[in-house]
Amino acid sequence: MKLRIGVVGCGHLGSLHTSMLAQIAAADLVGVYDVEGGRAQRIAAEHGTQAFESLESLLAGVQAVSIATTTKSHFDVARMALERGVHVFIEKPITEKISHAEELVKMAEAANLRIQVGHIERFNPAILAIEHLRLAPLFIESHRLAQFNPRGSDVAVVLDLMIHDIDLILSLVKSPVTRIDANGVAVVSDSLDIANARLQFENGCVANVTASRISQSKMRKMRMFQTDAYISIDFSQGLAEVFRLVDENDTSVAPTMMLGKIDQGHRKRVIVYEQPEVHEVNALKHELELFVQSVQTGTTPPVSGRDGLQALQVAEEILGIIKGQKVRVV
Repeated sequence: MKLRIGVVGCGHLGSLHTSMLAQIAAADLVGVYDVEGGRAQRIAAEHGTQAFESLESLLAGVQAVSIATTTKSHFDVARMALERGVHVFIEKPITEKISHAEELVKMAEAANLRIQVGHIERFNPAILAIEHLRLAPLFIESHRLAQFNPRGSDVAVVLDLMIHDIDLILSLVKSPVTRIDANGVAVVSDSLDIANARLQFENGCVANVTASRISQSKMRKMRMFQTDAYISIDFSQGLAEVFRLVDENDTSVAPTMMLGKIDQGHRKRVIVYEQPEVHEVNALKHELELFVQSVQTGTTPPVSGRDGLQALQVAEEILGIIKGQKVRVV
């Protein structure tokens, strides 16, 4: 049975959500709502669905909603949906305030409802291509640079861009953050436009994270270093590259090329280079499909409300450190 779902917010992201949901076989796109009625009418007409005149009327006819409104309104919209027994997909960041995210998570858990947060880089084809690897990073470096765009500049770059990498790093390291150092500058807007943070984890991993929305050119890259391996991810190109040390006689490895041999130590090893096969995936459609599946099966979403809360907590800690320009321990 198809999941009756609607979209709240018909801006740039909302229109994309509407388009993707209209293509998902397991979803029944009931309609859309936006505070600007004319915009909702246009999006609804483009996708052969209904534009609702109020949020209440949309929520009355759906089992789930995809929230693609401004970050400031995430909490109010999601709370209204949960109060009516409606599952929610919320674009990142989950909310503007930690207390709001905590309240939504508690509400959802108490009512056995699903919250999924739109941390889309979890579903980047390059990340999906390395899922089969044993990942235990000890050092991570990420750069997310973009040219200035007024859309999204109502929040600091930490919440606009860096939070993508924060969420991804937390999901990869799977260890508590013990210390954060950070700094940043507001250059062209009233909030931070460039920021850098150094995260230290309980298991010894260190992550150096940089985000900027005033760069001359775009970059979305992450590099991970671990025992016997170096992994490079280019999110823009959907490219994963893996350099590994393997035993010389390991027949399970089918590398793209051999780069050299290391004779030191008690066993001979070779350096191999691999490009894991990357499948063409629409990350937005894929994450929405998984949300629909989560609701239908009653399973935990791949990026849960608690995941979104944890990423927001670290992001807010970074913002607090930059504001105070001092080191703090989590």
